[in-house]
Amino acid sequence: MNAAHGPVADAAAPVARFDLLRDAVVRDLAWLLFSPDLLRAQPPAGGLAHLFETPAEEVATIAWLHALDAGPDSLHRHIAASRITRLGRYAECLLGWFLQHGPAARLVAANVALRRAGVTLGECDFLVETASGRRLHWELAVKCYLHAGDGRSQLADYVGPNLQDRFDLKLAHLLDHQLPLSAREEFATLGHRGPWEPAMFIKGWLFYGATQSETGETGETGETGETGPGQGAPQVNPAHARGWWATRADWPAFSATQAAVWKVLPRLEWLAPRRYEAGEPSPQTTFVDAATLLVQLERQTGPTMVASFAPDDAGRWIEQSRGFVVPDDWPRRGQAFARQ
Repeated sequence: MNAAHGPVADAAAPVARFDLLRDAVVRDLAWLLFSPDLLRAQPPAGGLAHLFETPAEEVATIAWLHALDAGPDSLHRHIAASRITRLGRYAECLLGWFLQHGPAARLVAANVALRRAGVTLGECDFLVETASGRRLHWELAVKCYLHAGDGRSQLADYVGPNLQDRFDLKLAHLLDHQLPLSAREEFATLGHRGPWEPAMFIKGWLFYGATQSETGETGETGETGETGPGQGAPQVNPAHARGWWATRADWPAFSATQAAVWKVLPRLEWLAPRRYEAGEPSPQTTFVDAATLLVQLERQTGPTMVASFAPDDAGRWIEQSRGFVVPDDWPRRGQAFARQ
């Protein structure tokens, strides 16, 4: 995820601007806006959300992020007032802030509940209007799935770390229920004039078994569109953000390949790659070596996200990689859950 620096006006690879932003919350917002989608478009119903109508809006957003980075107090107050505990809610607050204050599409309404006879049918995440007058309905999700497949890869092989969620089921719910909400007859009675163009705003990370992630092949699809060992499901965007997972038994051998210190990542630090600036409150008290981390993880009952860090020449601690350390029986349970 670390890319070369470039001038702000050059919008060819805006994800590179992560390295130029110092504030962690602003970096999370930039990551949400510019990181790759987890999915390819799923026509006809599952289009992808596009933040910018013109290159000028994209360039203006990058400049806006740098200005926000220089004075992020208002964004910090917004996040603090929301009393956030869930990653999805954190992402909603960040995107809502951008749509209210940023230089691109304008927020019309958020979390619009659709009811019939007192029964809630669903909720539209964001209604947005572009500068040209297009009216968009965006469904936002930030997901972290672990690839539990052995051999051929299907979307069902991507499962939540706690085995309570699966990517194929999430996509089906989006396509069959959430995205069609704004086209329902009941929606017209809410006063939000349409028609609305529905689109998916799906960001996050996909994590692969440590030996797969080291090959760099997982997640690619063959020319025929079929998938095989070491290849990802055809619905997945090959450019998605990725990490690894390893069992506790495999942890000593896996971690020995990385010259780094380690840190458990709290859930609200699961968006952008983490970085700690020189001179800010030091995170070094929470950095541990691989053996100490394993002792800490033995007190956990489920998968735990961790990240490796190394210092750069400027004295900053830079995230090198991230992944989940899972219980030794997780691969078997994960494969069983994928096949349910």
